[in-house]
Amino acid sequence: MVENMFDTVAEKQFLLNKLVKRDLTSKYKDSVLGIAWSFLNPLLIMIVFTAIFSMLFGRQIENYPVYFLSGRVVFDFYKSATQGAMKSIKGNASILKKIYIPKYMLIISKICYESINFLISIIILFGVMFVTGAPYQITTFLALIPLAFLIILILGIGLILSVCNTYFTDVGHLYGVFSLILMYASALFYPMEIVPVTVQRIFTLNPIYCAITSFRECVIYGVAPNIFTISYLAVFAFTTLGIGIILFKMYDKKLALEL
Repeated sequence: MVENMFDTVAEKQFLLNKLVKRDLTSKYKDSVLGIAWSFLNPLLIMIVFTAIFSMLFGRQIENYPVYFLSGRVVFDFYKSATQGAMKSIKGNASILKKIYIPKYMLIISKICYESINFLISIIILFGVMFVTGAPYQITTFLALIPLAFLIILILGIGLILSVCNTYFTDVGHLYGVFSLILMYASALFYPMEIVPVTVQRIFTLNPIYCAITSFRECVIYGVAPNIFTISYLAVFAFTTLGIGIILFKMYDKKLALEL
C-alpha cells in the first residue's frame, strides 16, 4: 500500500535526508556566495546591533558582541525553526496531494535544517569569542542541556503551529508579531537589570529567555545552568510537546483536506 512507503526507520531516515538536502540546495540556489551567507548573516547582524547598542549597554555588559550574539543565535534558531515547521505542511501541499509522506517528517526536516544553520552560527560565535579575547569555558559542553530542551520545545510548538496554520492562514502573521514581542522579552541586547523587578519576574516565565540565559551561563560565564531555570524549561518543553503530539494526531488525517 502507498501509505506504508515510509514505515521502516531506514525509509524515514532516507526521506529526512532528502528533505533536508532539498531545503539546503533550494536556499542557496542561484546565490553567488552560497553557504557563505549562513556565516555572513549572523556576523553582519552582530556588527549592526553592536554598533547601535554598545553605546547604550557596552559599559554595563562585558564583551557586548559575544553577549548579544550568544543570545541572538539561540533566538534565531527558535524563531526560524518554529516558523519553518509552521509552514511545512501548507508549503508542501503540492507534494502531499500527489504522494503519501508522513506529515510530521516535514516538520522534523525543517527543524533539522535550521539546526544545521544554528551550528554554523555557533562557529561564528566561537570565532567572535576568539577575536574579542573572550575565554572559552570548560562548561560550554553543558550548553547541550538547555539546547536539547529547546529543540523539544521547538518540536512541540512546530506541531501545534503546523496544524493551526493549515486551517488559519492568519496564524502566520500573528506569530510574526508574537515573535517580535518574544525577542524583546528575551533580553537579547540589553541587561535584565535595567528592567523593573516586576517585569523581570514575568520575563523569567519566558522559556526562550530561560534557554538563552542557561546557554550564556555555560558558554560565557563558565557556570552550570541554574537548576530551577533548567527544570522550568524542561517541564515547559515536554508539556508543549505532549500537547503538540495530541493535537497533531487528532488532525493528521484531516490536514490533507485543507490543502
